Amino acid sequence: MSSSTDPSENKTNWQVAVDYAVISDLGMRRANNQDAATVQLAENRTAWEKYGHLFMVADGMGAHAAGELASKMAVDRVPHHYRKLPLPSAVEAIQQAVIEANSEIFRRGQANAEFRNMGTTSSVLLLLPEGAVVAHVGDSRIYRVRGDFIEQLTFDHSLVWEMRAAGDVSEESTRSGLIPKNVITRSLGPNPVVQVDLEGPFPIQKGDRFLICSDGLTGLVTDEEIGSMLKSFSAQKAAQLLVDLVNLRGGPDNITIVIAEVIGKEVVTTGSVTPQPRQEKNSGKRRISAALIFVTIVCLVAAALFALLTNYPLAIVAALLGMIALVTGIAQSSGIGSDSGEITQYGRGPYRKFNCKPDMAFIERLKGTMHALREASQERRWKLNWSMLDGLYKQGEEAARQGDLIAAIRAIGGAIMETMGQIRKQSNERSGDSGVDL
Repeated sequence: MSSSTDPSENKTNWQVAVDYAVISDLGMRRANNQDAATVQLAENRTAWEKYGHLFMVADGMGAHAAGELASKMAVDRVPHHYRKLPLPSAVEAIQQAVIEANSEIFRRGQANAEFRNMGTTSSVLLLLPEGAVVAHVGDSRIYRVRGDFIEQLTFDHSLVWEMRAAGDVSEESTRSGLIPKNVITRSLGPNPVVQVDLEGPFPIQKGDRFLICSDGLTGLVTDEEIGSMLKSFSAQKAAQLLVDLVNLRGGPDNITIVIAEVIGKEVVTTGSVTPQPRQEKNSGKRRISAALIFVTIVCLVAAALFALLTNYPLAIVAALLGMIALVTGIAQSSGIGSDSGEITQYGRGPYRKFNCKPDMAFIERLKGTMHALREASQERRWKLNWSMLDGLYKQGEEAARQGDLIAAIRAIGGAIMETMGQIRKQSNERSGDSGVDL
């Protein structure tokens, strides 16, 4: 079963600056969908400046309906708390909103034995005036595609990523499959306290495409393929084709995709303020400069000596200099005035970057997928509009011969989407079921 959102209707002038798509698909092997997603756009300039646009994906886990409940609670509660918490900045609000949602999911799990230890990932993207900000727990990823490159903005909270970051395993070992890739180390719900990763702000440019997705996508489609799709299609078509590819490759898990493309200048980051490294709250207070301590002591000792010598004017001057040095040191140690007007930089993302410029190898894989679809449809006697499908396929071949690889991907990918759409329609008519068993 697949659900999608087409945002072309009911938009305000402010909201058309972002084109987006949401698809959550059951996949080919799951009985229920434990993923959830939400998009909440600012309705006007005032709301944009305060809250920005919010995009979120949650991938639930737990027996029976526990995972489904956990992800649903996450996408409901995080945006609610985000807009209600009386905090001075959007970054503080979204971090605390995720923490509050974790507490609620934990309490709900503890109250019912069937929901005990239920959990969910939570990946939130905010498009704000200062740039794109991420609040992240789990292994549902957030990407940005810009030009010919795709960047992963989030760190996977998974066993394999944590071990690799700690230097315990090599890249080759992670590819071998000896370490399970689906073991996550952090999620909302199982524990009363959760650590939320913040990333950004990343400056936003017109043409940027952001993707938030569950691991049902990234397990079967490469980063380079994802980037090529986002470069070649609109948000809605890219999301649909990615889901189709996953299902054609087995679809063992739920697939949820949210794509946001910046198409208007209203959400583009303006100004040239350089974000400053974040001062972690748990890293201890900054100490007063040793040089300022020395100056303070020297000035105060000098003031005392001048006072003993009854040279009161110099004693007062020395004492004043010492007090100025002391106040300056205290201000530096507490951060008073030193960070005024500066934008804080969070996290260390992007964590990976790949060239996603389309190439012939990817086009050949798409052609192979189309050939497999043709064979399957003939075996199962699907009645498809082959004149249309063959026309699209030939357009793609011709575009590839002429070196227009984007046009080739659009045509052959379009043929795949059209084929899957016709198959789904006939499947629904035959069985009344929305699934497609290829």
